[in-house]
Amino acid sequence: MQLEHAAIWCSDLEAMRAFYCRWLGARSNAKYRNAKGFESYFLSFDGGARLELMQWADVSTDPPSAERQRLGLAHLAFTLGSRAAVDSLTAELVAAGSVCVGQPRQTGDGYYESVILDPEHNRLELCA
Repeated sequence: MQLEHAAIWCSDLEAMRAFYCRWLGARSNAKYRNAKGFESYFLSFDGGARLELMQWADVSTDPPSAERQRLGLAHLAFTLGSRAAVDSLTAELVAAGSVCVGQPRQTGDGYYESVILDPEHNRLELCA
């Protein structure tokens, strides 16, 4: 069995698409729209993983909190291949205005990781 994709409801679909494509190397399909106002992109990553970014007026737009975890999606983890790559991308993202809620560190379960918030405060683990 294989996970096909994960999905995130977005308030700014275009900003989220641009973030994942620019910073995490995603490749996007053309935008899908239906008659009910639902819009989405599927983003593909090396190795076959996909992320669906979705927007629809009927979904709550209450902003998530950067300070607290919440029920639902906990995080998305992206492997970068080396500690140097984690350190470098973390620094680039912070310099570009992203919020870092977990500085690069060795974790107890064997990862070297940092935690960055995407434009809508979803937690992204950058791992080696």
